[in-house]
Amino acid sequence: MTYPTALTTTNSNPRLRLLQGLKAGKKPVMTFMGLPSVRTAQIVALTGVDSIILDCEHGHISDDSMHNSVAAISALNVSPLIRIRAPLPDLIKRALDTGAHGIMVPQINNAAEAELVVRYSKFPPQGLRGQGSAFPAIAHGITIPEYMKSADETIITCLQIETKEGLDNVEEICAVPGVDLVFIGPNDLAQSILGYVPARGDEPEFVAALDKIVAAAKKHGKWVSRLSNSGALAKEHLEVYDTVAMGADMKAITMWYTQELDVLRK
Repeated sequence: MTYPTALTTTNSNPRLRLLQGLKAGKKPVMTFMGLPSVRTAQIVALTGVDSIILDCEHGHISDDSMHNSVAAISALNVSPLIRIRAPLPDLIKRALDTGAHGIMVPQINNAAEAELVVRYSKFPPQGLRGQGSAFPAIAHGITIPEYMKSADETIITCLQIETKEGLDNVEEICAVPGVDLVFIGPNDLAQSILGYVPARGDEPEFVAALDKIVAAAKKHGKWVSRLSNSGALAKEHLEVYDTVAMGADMKAITMWYTQELDVLRK
């Protein structure tokens, strides 16, 4: 049986800013957040980004911070996504129970892992997600019954391709129904196929890997994204990608202080 997904839904809930931006081809901009602060979440949400990815893989985001930040971000009409640590059912359930508008799952290596993520991201009969939280509907601006009807086709399931094995199996991964967005992790991908980071960006093997992922995503009708480390790079990447994640809160803070202290001390 075929089910509607974020890629095919006709749901027009305006609170789902990232979803609506992707559907409209507006090239929405995301960013990563790794600091456990509601105030940081609010400040970043007010900058004009369309989505904030709470980094529970590499960031300092606890379960408590995850819940609080999702509430703060969604209240400002920005889409909160959560990058979980691994493709594990309990992590998927916990992230979605915050009301996140989507999840990002790192280091997907094969179709079986992709299928597991989709299965535990969807309620029965499509999947195996359990229901019991009173919170997710709040972040979507709807009632619990409405959430139960719409969640499976509005929550964005994003998988990261960032290993040689994932690259080798990218066609099969992208073919999995229920996968909406494929995200390239350029640093881990470079480490996996080149043996060092960061990539210069012009290595033939690295360029070919990026092209292969983009082609597979587009062939199977998936959105595709990547990390961009500056506004200039983001603008360039959006010529190819449907959305980008531009930088991160910790990087922004470090860059500003480093640059301004350099000016001061010269």
